[in-house]
Amino acid sequence: MANTHTYSRREEVANAVTHGIGAALSIAALVLLIVFASTKGTPWHIVSFTIYGITMLLLYLSSTLVHSFPEGKVKDFFEFMDHSSIYLYIAGTYTPFMLTAVRGPLGWTLFGLVWGIAIGGVIFKAFFVKKFLFMSTLFYLLMGWLIVLAWGALTQAIPVEGIHLLVAGGLMYTVGTIFYVWRAFPYHHAIWHLFVLTGSILHFFCILMYLLP
Repeated sequence: MANTHTYSRREEVANAVTHGIGAALSIAALVLLIVFASTKGTPWHIVSFTIYGITMLLLYLSSTLVHSFPEGKVKDFFEFMDHSSIYLYIAGTYTPFMLTAVRGPLGWTLFGLVWGIAIGGVIFKAFFVKKFLFMSTLFYLLMGWLIVLAWGALTQAIPVEGIHLLVAGGLMYTVGTIFYVWRAFPYHHAIWHLFVLTGSILHFFCILMYLLP
């Protein structure tokens, strides 16, 4: 069982800065998602793109704040928000793919499944936010790669260039988890943040460029 731990001051600065950049980019991304969905898409695009953008902003903002405060109740609260928002962001990333590309019974089933897992993950983190790091990481990975259940529908609905972005983003998240749990590696968490940021950028362009009509 792995628990959360304390970072050095310099590590915390790096942790906050890396995802502070992500928070700033997320604001711009949310605006672009809403504008493009509103002008080029359907109501399903508007709703799903907005959910995706909000969960992305929540993730990066929560992560930035938890690494910006000293030990105490405020930091503990944002630690819960940080860990919970990972579940929400994974589900949020699924949302535009399921509601605009896959659709039908399969799309709605997988949509309900990932959001059910996300809600369960938030409840779990409310009780065990400082514990079971390794198990939580496995859940994040399992949840993310459930996308293979809709692989046939995705490859039919999305051009191959978009599929490449989707897979590359997933690989960035997956490889990054090595540093997420590798505590002995200096600045391991900031490096994990950079992998997450890269994965987010790849998925953002996949959604913006290949899910709109």
